[in-house]
Amino acid sequence: MSQGRKGKLNYRCPSCFMRDLDIDMFYDKEKDEFYCMRCQYRGNEADVLEKNEMVRFRYLAMSKRFTKFDFD
Repeated sequence: MSQGRKGKLNYRCPSCFMRDLDIDMFYDKEKDEFYCMRCQYRGNEADVLEKNEMVRFRYLAMSKRFTKFDFD
């Protein structure tokens, strides 16, 4: 997704992203935290980045081509 304005980056909601939904989080300056309008997830920047890294393991082999399926 493209960034429409300068400032803090738009992060994906880790909770929604685990369910294959690509939802951007909003930033609350007063509380210094990110929140999701869809699932009510809240967290600071470090928490969001950590959980998004945990989700990335699902897409680790997305660009790898599998040509041999030897399960026996």
